[in-house]
Amino acid sequence: CCCKPSCRLQVRSERVTSLGKDWHKPCLKCEKCNKTLSAGSHAEHDGKPYCNNPCYSALFGPKGFGRGGTESHTFK
Repeated sequence: CCCKPSCRLQVRSERVTSLGKDWHKPCLKCEKCNKTLSAGSHAEHDGKPYCNNPCYSALFGPKGFGRGGTESHTFK
């Protein structure tokens, strides 16, 4: 398996391809909240998967008091 070093699933487990490598379907999870993701419906940062909302938006989106939208941007 090339998804995560801690993975103990058998090779026969269903696989998905995402971020340029193969994952066991249950191993493709958000790095922050651990939610199971599906290939093509998530965001990536430094080669790690994140759910689009709220995790990726909160961690790497515009900083401010909202979670997206015009009120989220911090002007300097």
